[in-house]
Amino acid sequence: MDQLLIRGGRSLQGEIVISGAKNAALPELCAALLTPDPVRLANVPRLRDVGTTLALLRNMGVAADWRAERGAAGGDEVLIDAGRAIEPVAPYELVKTMRASILVLGPLLARFGRATVSLPGGCAIGSRPVDQHIKGLQAMGAQITVEHGNIVATTDGRLRGARITTDMVTVTGTENLLMAATLAVGETVLENAAQEPEVVDLAEMLIAMGARIEGHGTSRIRIQGVERLHAPREPHRIVPDRIETGTFICAVAATGGDVLLKNTRPDHLDAVLDKLREAGVRIDCGADTIRVRADGRLKAVSFRTSEYPAFPTDMQAQLMALDCIAEGAAKVTETIFENRFMHVNELLRLGANIEVEGHTALVQGVAQLSGATVMATDLRASASLVIAGLVAQGLTRVDRIYHLDRGYDRMEEKLRGVGADIERVKA
Repeated sequence: MDQLLIRGGRSLQGEIVISGAKNAALPELCAALLTPDPVRLANVPRLRDVGTTLALLRNMGVAADWRAERGAAGGDEVLIDAGRAIEPVAPYELVKTMRASILVLGPLLARFGRATVSLPGGCAIGSRPVDQHIKGLQAMGAQITVEHGNIVATTDGRLRGARITTDMVTVTGTENLLMAATLAVGETVLENAAQEPEVVDLAEMLIAMGARIEGHGTSRIRIQGVERLHAPREPHRIVPDRIETGTFICAVAATGGDVLLKNTRPDHLDAVLDKLREAGVRIDCGADTIRVRADGRLKAVSFRTSEYPAFPTDMQAQLMALDCIAEGAAKVTETIFENRFMHVNELLRLGANIEVEGHTALVQGVAQLSGATVMATDLRASASLVIAGLVAQGLTRVDRIYHLDRGYDRMEEKLRGVGADIERVKA
């Protein structure tokens, strides 16, 4: 099993190119199931979860391959061809490691009229039930049962448009129902829809495939179903990863560095950038760049996670790591996932001063962290431990970094490129 060895104390200087967004790539790979035409995606990140999704598609009989050359639009390209005979089954062996596997359910049901998808697994950060996906598809006329740990879904002909109001804001639920509705008969209205940039990017890809969608990026999305979708005329370029961007900003700020982040979208990070500026980080934004500079000790900032456009839960651990070495105290409130403070015990091993009371963590900044062996518990927790290790005195060893590989494209290589002393080793 791989580990990261980090020797802290180096200021990060230089440039980092941001990869395509994991949380856009996964639904967009699944969206290729909606058409028999070959679909090309550009700016695809080289992630473990992307590899799992490609393996899942291949297991159904889909041709899903990395293209040998870099795409004209930049970044790695993937070609998905679901025009051959497809077996619409997503087995437990492939689904158990990644909750996003549920995203094949809507496209398979819409195009093939049947799907068997194992109940998903993934990070242990809290309950993320799929009942909203099932409820919405049933409203569109699907017959769904749960048998032996599998969601078994069928339709009598095409799905039918419906007005669907989810009980909570759910990103994957919105994406699944959005994809399914593109091939349904009539109009579907999704109320209480997720507004994340990755949902908007998926909708833009579907529109390029011939879908009729309005309102994406708001809480109400309208979809007029069509009989057939086609491949986009040009490779769809996956939106830059806002969480990778935010993670590197925190790393640069923590080390007192000066780094230009390229191929990013500052407008997708308003809540995060506001908090970092409040902490004393100097941030200058261009159309697709962010320059990050920090010197001296930063100020601790309190924040509360919520649905987009508020502060994202996927950035909670990283900003908490920054608070750990900042001046003053901060209160961090987590409202999305009930188990998303698992990184706290590992940060304590590095010398942080944090107390957890229910869904709130009270962070008192310390002057110096010290290196230790820590264990990654989930994807974003891994990133927070890397940030802490970059500023800790001495050697930090991060175990179980397979979590990190699920969502960060060559993180240690990018950090080494701006001066970090970090290496991947076999345990």
